[in-house]
Amino acid sequence: MPLPPDTELGQILLARARHAIAHELGAEKDPPAADPRLTERGATFVTIKRRGELRGCIGSVRPQRSLGEDVVINAVGAATRDPRFPPMSREELDKVDIEVSLLSSPEFVEFPGEDELIGKLRPGVDGLLLFSGCRSATFLPQVWEQLPEPRMFLAALKQKAGLAPDRPAPNLMAATYTVRKWKEP
Repeated sequence: MPLPPDTELGQILLARARHAIAHELGAEKDPPAADPRLTERGATFVTIKRRGELRGCIGSVRPQRSLGEDVVINAVGAATRDPRFPPMSREELDKVDIEVSLLSSPEFVEFPGEDELIGKLRPGVDGLLLFSGCRSATFLPQVWEQLPEPRMFLAALKQKAGLAPDRPAPNLMAATYTVRKWKEP
């Protein structure tokens, strides 16, 4: 089940993400207010879009640092270090929209084969993390909007991980997670 939304926390995370990007690009803005929830461990993804198109997305799948630190690092990473895009410019700052996703803890899925894994996925709900040897990749639940069919979702994620999308991957392991997400208005 998806985690319940917390509008106040979402607004705090969005403000912190935008401030971190502005600071990194030299366009100082007033820092957002502190909140005790930001000291708890958390894993976030920060997605940046321009005119509805992806402009950057970086995140963490496991809570390894405080929520406040995680969202700052991932916001700056999405703006400046996503290898699919050139670093964002200061001029772009007012032309982009930010989305923050707060991940639940991943839960490993037991499955004898990929057909059984596909049968266990909940489209639109589950994020999926795949592992095979030293290769791994994840799709947030939002990716279901572009890939609504579970077989296509899994094939695209395998390809993202550098695995053959059309044949079984050796020693494939998977974990699912849900997200709470907030977008700038």
